[in-house]
Amino acid sequence: MVILIMNANLEVNAELVKESYVYLLSRYLVLRQENFDTKEDKIPYNTLKHNSVSPADANFVNPNFDVVYSEAWIAVDDEHAVVLEVPEIKNRYYTVQLLDGWGEVVTNINERNFPEHPHGKFAFVKKGTNPSIPSDAIKIELPSEKVKVLLRVEQKDDPEGAVKLQKAFKFDAPDNIKIKEPLEIPHFTNAEFLLEEIYSNLEELLATYPDKMPKAAEFQDKARKVAAYIELGDDQKAEVRNLIVKEALPYFTNGAKGFGTQKGGWSVTYVAGAFENDILARAIINYGGIWANSIQEALYFIGQKGTDDELLTGDKIYKIHFSADELPAELANAFWSVTLYSVPDYHVIPNELNKFCINNYTGPKLSEDGSLTLYIASEKPADVDPGNWLPSKAGKEFSLNFRLYVPKKEVLEGKVFLPPLEVF
Repeated sequence: MVILIMNANLEVNAELVKESYVYLLSRYLVLRQENFDTKEDKIPYNTLKHNSVSPADANFVNPNFDVVYSEAWIAVDDEHAVVLEVPEIKNRYYTVQLLDGWGEVVTNINERNFPEHPHGKFAFVKKGTNPSIPSDAIKIELPSEKVKVLLRVEQKDDPEGAVKLQKAFKFDAPDNIKIKEPLEIPHFTNAEFLLEEIYSNLEELLATYPDKMPKAAEFQDKARKVAAYIELGDDQKAEVRNLIVKEALPYFTNGAKGFGTQKGGWSVTYVAGAFENDILARAIINYGGIWANSIQEALYFIGQKGTDDELLTGDKIYKIHFSADELPAELANAFWSVTLYSVPDYHVIPNELNKFCINNYTGPKLSEDGSLTLYIASEKPADVDPGNWLPSKAGKEFSLNFRLYVPKKEVLEGKVFLPPLEVF
């Protein structure tokens, strides 16, 4: 359906509202997180927060139990750099992921991207500035004054060793950095979206962070047209609200139920972390799995439907069967895991076992023919090894996130896909 609105030489149609709304949503989702992290969670800038490795304490979005991870907001200014010291890590996956204000990956610090300097000092500076940095530091230019940092260290079968390494990462930041407070935005949740308010203070919003998306200027001009139309009066505001409710939100929420490449109940996007012009994928990932990494580091298969083409629910039993020649361990150069989350908030769903994921080290058992079958159910199916069972909750919908860390080339090229989510 296309609705055309004309007034005072302005034209606003459904496509314009859909695209501009979803485009702005990405920035709002990141701003919401920055406001929460710094004001409600009270994490100071340039300070690492070491997140709990205990599943029982995982009260944050999209927790990942096969790594220990820490997070921070780095803030620099024109005169000052922030230095991160990375410890030497061998025979264990790690990365320091930097993300910009739209959820795009800036870089990853690890032995793959910095083979000549995989550890030691890294100095973060605002692009176009030249503050003093240590002579033994690698300089990394940031697109603006702030970036989000997520560092991950693989637990393997030695979580205490992972925690020790995690706490060896250190920031050195001057006390006199001039830090801008994040822009305050209207309250919204994953269940209660903003409507026409998303176009309020548009120029101030767009000035908060540069967007590297190639068509950013085009999408921003579309948002300006909608914002200008809203300013014409209450009738125009009501028309835009109607378009958001009837067009933009269904476009987004339907996409969130399955986007990118879809097969066997799984959805995967091969643009995560570097979205090009895919505004829908960027907004969906910021909504449901904020801080997704680039696909070379981690590929995320999101399980949302069974082979019955219905949303996943704890009222059914599902299985994922890997043949002996395509085991999950053969799909990644680092490791794999599958984790169960509630929807739409993407937190863990409590269960008596405090078991929320299966990975290389949780003890899934191979069958006699060398294959691997994983089961998802509210109660363990009969004759299924406990290590192969991931608990769900009766009466509650859920999603799965199957992570492949440093995926193999054939997986990145789409030649190999996960087995279907079979209704058992």
